[in-house]
Formats: sequence, structure tokens, C-alpha cells
Amino acid sequence: MAKSDSPRRVTTSALAKMARDNQPITMLTAYDFPTAKLMDQAGVDCLLVGDSLAMVVQGHETTLPVTLDQMIYHAEMVGRAAERALVVVDLPFPEGQLSVEQTLRAGARILKETRCQAVKLEGGFEQAERIRALATAGIPVMAHVGLRPQNVHQDGGYKVQRNTERLILDARAAADAGAFAVLIECVPAETARQITKAVSVPTIGIGAGPHVSGQVLVTNDLIGLTAGYLPRFVKQYGNIAEAITQSVTAYCDEVRSGQYPSDEHSFK
Repeated sequence: MAKSDSPRRVTTSALAKMARDNQPITMLTAYDFPTAKLMDQAGVDCLLVGDSLAMVVQGHETTLPVTLDQMIYHAEMVGRAAERALVVVDLPFPEGQLSVEQTLRAGARILKETRCQAVKLEGGFEQAERIRALATAGIPVMAHVGLRPQNVHQDGGYKVQRNTERLILDARAAADAGAFAVLIECVPAETARQITKAVSVPTIGIGAGPHVSGQVLVTNDLIGLTAGYLPRFVKQYGNIAEAITQSVTAYCDEVRSGQYPSDEHSFK
């Protein structure tokens, strides 16, 4: 049999090895085929089909409105694009807050209806039963502690989380229940360091400083394709919004002036 030229898929066990070897893990959000394809080819380790698409793609004020069907729609595109990256899909509100059976059904749908490999569930200690059920069913699950966007109304906004004891409890409970990794959002760097030291699974930080196993950002923030608030922890590596505006403005000017289409762009 001929040797495949396809890149080797990043797996949950590969992430665990990277963490043990102190090799930083890279993760970015993705919501569509072409963007996911480009990021996969660029070598990102993990792609997150985040419920952040409610805000980034759909224009909502919170992550709460996006539905499971919509998450699966976007995840299917990303799953087809990614040949190397591990693709993780958020369980949207309220799929992870209803019964254990409901959460399990939602996770199973994601794996059955997309080419993605894992789900992400917000919560730690109080979500241990759901995490255990998912993991036992063969559905890899990443836990999410710290700032939890689905709790925005309960918490009174998006705030840095500083209860170190509770955060460590959440992370440990998630890892003990079978989570293959823990995402830590918006906590002090020292707290994230203590969480990482306290658990045996990789930790992925977003606004959690450098003392974690890896980093994740919302891609639209990273590339400068956002029109709203930019969190303090984000570093912009590009300004795609400016490039798009310039290209569209030039196109409109040339159409209106008769420069486009020219003979070069016309059939004879």
C-alpha cells in the first residue's frame, strides 16, 4: 500500500504528550471551510468551532442565541477543511445545562454529523457528571473554567475570575471526570499557573497568561476582522478589515468609473 501524503492528525493523546514535553499548543477558532483550511495548512494544532460565532459571525451580543443545529452546520464545514488539526466544537447553551442525557445526545450528534473529534463544555465541578458521561461514551471533552460566556447574565458581565481555590476545584473535578484538557479563560496569570500545576491534563489559556500548556484566541480578533470591543489579552497580528475595505473601495471606484471590467477581464 502506498504511503499517504496526508498530514498526521493531532489527537488528544498527542496534546497530552505536547504538554508533558513542554511543547506549547496552538489553538484558534474557525467557523467556515476556507478559513479553517488556511489555518490547518499554517500548522495550528487545534481548531475550535466556538459558540463565539454567535457574536463574531451572527452579530449577537452574547453567545447564548446560537443553536446546536447552527453549531453543527459550521462544524461540518470546519471538519471537512481540517486534515491535521484536532477540531473541537462548543456545546451551545443550553445543551450542556439540561439533563445528562440531553448533553450526551448533543455531543453524539456533533461527532456523528461532522468530521470533528471533540466537544467543549463550560463548567467544572458542577459539570463533572456530564463530562464523565461524555468521556465514557467515547466523546472526547474539553472543559472550560474561569470566565464562562454562557453564564454572562448570572455573573453580571465578562469579568476576570479571581477565586483561585474554586478554579482549581473546577479544573481538578473536570480532569478527574475524564476531560482531556481544560480551557482557562480570563484569570490572573498566577492562578492559571496553579491550575496547570494542579491537573494532569493540558491547559489552554485565553487571557490566562503564559503559564499554561497552550493558547487560544478568537481568530477574528487575531487578524483584525472585528468591529467591536477588543479584549486586553488579544494581540492583533494583522488588519484584514482594512485590506477588505481597501479592496472593496477600489472595486466600487473602478466599476463606477468604467475601468472594470476591461478587455482583459472580458470574453471575446
